[in-house]
Amino acid sequence: MLGNLLGGFIVIVVGVNLIGTVADQVYTARYNSSGGSTNVSGAAGTILGLTPLFFALGIMSAGVALTVGGLRNAGVM
Repeated sequence: MLGNLLGGFIVIVVGVNLIGTVADQVYTARYNSSGGSTNVSGAAGTILGLTPLFFALGIMSAGVALTVGGLRNAGVM
């Protein structure tokens, strides 16, 4: 139980620390160093722009799943 709760907490902490790096890399992929846009446009640009959102949702769902699993094993839920 405690292992699952601690694992969920660690997943969330690491994910929150990495979301800035993911957002910076997405910006770098969409724009060049001088601020001009690259060849990524249309649907590919839209999906690339949503990548930090998908990353945040994945981290949140993984952390919640680990925490709920630990609480369920302990009989709380």
